[in-house]
Amino acid sequence: MRVIVLIMLALGAICAHAGRLVTLDEVIALARARSVDAAVAANELRSAYWEYRTFRADLLPEVNFKATVPSFSKRYNSYQREDGSYTFLRDDNIMLNGSVNVEQRIWLTGGTVSLSSSLDFVRQLGDGAANRFMSVPVALRLTQPIFGVNDVKWSRRIEPVRYREAKARFISDTEQVAMQAITYFFNLLSAREARASAAQNVTNAERLYEAARVKRDMGRISENDLSQIELNLLNSRSDLTAGESRVRSCMFQLRSFLDIADDEELIPVVPDEAPRADIDYDDALTRALDNNSLALNVRRRQLEADYEVAKARGAQREINLFAQIGFTGTDATAADAYRALRANQVVEVGVSIPILDWGRRKGRVRTAQSQAALVRDRVRKEQQDFRQNLFVLVEQFNNQRGQLDLATRASEIATRRYDSSVETFLIGKLSALDLNDSQENKDSARSKYLSELFYYWYYYYQLRSLTLWDYATDTPVEADFRAVINQ
Repeated sequence: MRVIVLIMLALGAICAHAGRLVTLDEVIALARARSVDAAVAANELRSAYWEYRTFRADLLPEVNFKATVPSFSKRYNSYQREDGSYTFLRDDNIMLNGSVNVEQRIWLTGGTVSLSSSLDFVRQLGDGAANRFMSVPVALRLTQPIFGVNDVKWSRRIEPVRYREAKARFISDTEQVAMQAITYFFNLLSAREARASAAQNVTNAERLYEAARVKRDMGRISENDLSQIELNLLNSRSDLTAGESRVRSCMFQLRSFLDIADDEELIPVVPDEAPRADIDYDDALTRALDNNSLALNVRRRQLEADYEVAKARGAQREINLFAQIGFTGTDATAADAYRALRANQVVEVGVSIPILDWGRRKGRVRTAQSQAALVRDRVRKEQQDFRQNLFVLVEQFNNQRGQLDLATRASEIATRRYDSSVETFLIGKLSALDLNDSQENKDSARSKYLSELFYYWYYYYQLRSLTLWDYATDTPVEADFRAVINQ
């Protein structure tokens, strides 16, 4: 019974330390769902969405109700007599007013048209108290800048581009989250592989050291060879200690990035296959220009620069037209105030033309034009850099498949050579230096294989983030924007 209990405890301890196996695809999915970087990208998309919704709402009619219920006044007001002298009169009253207004921006001209209806009531208190109503059943107002910039027109050109840019940037950001997840995944994978290799090297070094001591006692190897093997053992133990520390550090980074509990051990699984794709630069450039946020960013910045030039030019002279037409009535009762209506018309044109401003407005126009030219030059530079970086990335990715195949083959050969070297040393037909060389080659080849595998996956997702195209399935990289916004 005691033996059974000990066996069960041992199995429980093994299971507790076995950890959780995670694949690269699983880590990428967790990163997109739980990482802080993914949350930041989602919040940026939501912010852009509500900014766009606000812009769309500004284009629609606005209906509002305003009222004062009531306004009480009990004070003295100054009054000028016919002879020019002043006196003060008592003014005690209660006032009520309410209005309904419908306002709409005019897309074509940038002006504002509004339709309103209002009713005002005043009751004079004190001696001779009386009620008075004034109605405005309908009033149509127009406010129109003559030479000013049409803000509505520019907003309708800029804001849709800004929102499409935000959506494309969100997809690119999620792909960059995947790239970061790949980095942490392979860091942990490499650390665990290095630790496992170091542990195996320690086991082999201990085995070889014991065998070497026996051979030394028999006079079959020199003291120098024995010292070399002992030194290999000490170095292997040192590498194992350093490997343990690196595994803990990489484990912490990955768990923190994925928002996973600190007591859960993750065991990354080496990916069996990497996505195979032969990518043509011209095709990648076309997809990047069609899908990447850079093209939309360029378009938006150019529009904003042109908008600033238009505003500066419009501010050189200001002419505003104000017109109002409607009907009004006043009487002692509310019903009668709507019967005897009179025309109510106002037309007002305001002019502001600078005579002498020492070139300030002209300087603003020139400044805006210079800024627009600077934006165009920066955009050209960014586009050139983008094309160059994309070309280099395509070349690196296409070349990486060959590098990965070579590294895979080299790792297999180095492992077989090391296994053979250990057996050859045990029978006394290999020197300690040759054995040490085969061990170093084996570890280096395995590390090289994992490094090449990492770069292959990293380049692949980097291409996805730039082109927003999945070359493995030949489909666009998309996102459920509605689900993200409604989270």
